[in-house]
Amino acid sequence: MERIIDQLGSQEAWESFLAYRLRKGRFNWHEFDEADRFVAEEQYLPLAEQIIRGDGLGLPEKLLVNKMGSDKKRVVYRYDDDTMKLLKLLAHLLYRYDDRFAPNCYAFRRGLDAHDALRQVNRSLHGQPMWAYKLDIHNYFNSIPIAQLLPMLQALLADDPPLYAFFERMLTERRVVYQGMVIEEDHGIMAGTPTAPFLADVYLSTVDHHFHEAGVVYARYSDDIILFAPDETTLLQHKATLLAFLAELGLEVNPDKERIFTPNEPYEFLGFRCHGHDIDIASASIQKMKGKIRRQAKALMRWRSRKGVAAEDAMKALIRYFNRKFFESEDAEVLTWARWYFPMLTCTDGMNAIDRYLQQQLRYLATGRHGKANYRTSYAQLKALGYQSLVHAFWEFKKQL
Repeated sequence: MERIIDQLGSQEAWESFLAYRLRKGRFNWHEFDEADRFVAEEQYLPLAEQIIRGDGLGLPEKLLVNKMGSDKKRVVYRYDDDTMKLLKLLAHLLYRYDDRFAPNCYAFRRGLDAHDALRQVNRSLHGQPMWAYKLDIHNYFNSIPIAQLLPMLQALLADDPPLYAFFERMLTERRVVYQGMVIEEDHGIMAGTPTAPFLADVYLSTVDHHFHEAGVVYARYSDDIILFAPDETTLLQHKATLLAFLAELGLEVNPDKERIFTPNEPYEFLGFRCHGHDIDIASASIQKMKGKIRRQAKALMRWRSRKGVAAEDAMKALIRYFNRKFFESEDAEVLTWARWYFPMLTCTDGMNAIDRYLQQQLRYLATGRHGKANYRTSYAQLKALGYQSLVHAFWEFKKQL
């Protein structure tokens, strides 16, 4: 079998990779033209040859970016553009090892996604009420101890020592560029780099396999884990086992996202709220979206007051922003709300709540106040400005299935 490292310099491997991404809708045409030129002109060769020789990569840059739906920042890492392209090919080639992971691991797997995790959990429950325990691992990617990961990775990549050597060099390089300066730090597997998802699956593979072999209804998507049990005692035993695994791996649970669900209440996982066969938007996701709407409306009201902007222009700006967020993106890799939620939802209560809140904030932009008088701005007027209801768009989506 050809070594993966050698394939980084193969025109055939690059062309196959581009064709795969194009079939999956991972390119718009401008991006594909640029990537096609990169491959046709063999611009990947100098870096590929450098890696094949056993040399390391350049230093990654550490960045702070906004977390989706909040004002919080998260740390991501990024190499230069050519290196990121090469790492994307490497991540694609690493699917060679996909069968080593347990079936209950749904993150970054070929042919599987978060929706499959939810579907499989619901199938396994057979509509029966069960106890559930959900947790989120705090800062998972960037907190993985490299010294503990490397033996696992070496065992998995035993058939490709040069590939393991590449990862060892990459992961043990502690220097990063931050705000124009070179610093040293523990950075884990570096969230934001294309190979991080694969490494994240390697690190929790033992945990996933344990619960699969024990016959526990369990699903993991990246750093989100949920498991089920027929009674509270059994659930607490599973919880203790899981927490012991994570402690041994040097990982911390995010206490704000840890939750036990009783059999009589809906469980929430991956942004969804599930109760029997009913699937809605999770309450936490609704509140995050309301917060985003509120912050945008306040910012536009300040803009309106400071610059003397007409109310209608401020309302149109808020509508455009959330139409893009909910429904529009030229980037096929960007998950809009419609792409994420519509295929799974069976209930519209959550969308109704968001629709009402956005309409309320639009009327606030019209008057500068909250109150009954705001309803003089009719729903028809909001539609004339370009407003689109989530509920209406959802039923249109369902008609096309």
